[in-house]
Amino acid sequence: MPIPSNFSKPIRLSAKERALSQIQRWIIDGTLQPGEKLMDAELAEALGVSRTPVREALQLLEVQGLVEMHPGKDTRVTAIQKDDILKMYPTLASLHSLAVEQACPHILPEHLEQLREFNRQFAAAIDHGQPYQAMEYDELFHNFLVEMSDNPYISSFSSYLQNHIRRFKYVFLQQPEPSTHSSVQEHAGIIEALERKDSDTAAAMMKQNLLRPMRELYEWISSQNKE
Repeated sequence: MPIPSNFSKPIRLSAKERALSQIQRWIIDGTLQPGEKLMDAELAEALGVSRTPVREALQLLEVQGLVEMHPGKDTRVTAIQKDDILKMYPTLASLHSLAVEQACPHILPEHLEQLREFNRQFAAAIDHGQPYQAMEYDELFHNFLVEMSDNPYISSFSSYLQNHIRRFKYVFLQQPEPSTHSSVQEHAGIIEALERKDSDTAAAMMKQNLLRPMRELYEWISSQNKE
């Protein structure tokens, strides 16, 4: 099981939280491949914790649908199913579109500047070939608007879906830059619509911002499977 030795360990977290955060990240960025068998003793040694917090973390990851635990047999990273893209992205697009509608009346100039800063950092990460950082800034942009909607149901369902979409998004953000820069332009359009208090346009652009990469990613994975 290939575990890098030079990763940055989170600080000020419990052993379980540290294990959960790092194993989740390894699954998202592909360090731990779909279908790969997970050894709790090996993970515990790599993370510098006991096996108990690793087992607890794996149980939480199973609830999130990122690992599959088979008692008495093994624990493996959940496989990625290509067609799930066509189910998850439209659902998240609808949630985030609604979030923008509900957030729009509460958006202040300082909120717009924060969104612009997230988008600048997103663009910079793409330009510097940093797909994971780009993904994080993209999520900060989206999650900021989810928080501004002040709707805990949107937040809860969105968080669950993102645990899975992050895996697909990471693959997408490693593809040639022109496609990913489309997201930067769409973010800018959302900000402009929010500045005008045009909730309908902002919501429509948010939906496009998620459905466009869904189509591109699905087509890319389909082409890879044919090779």
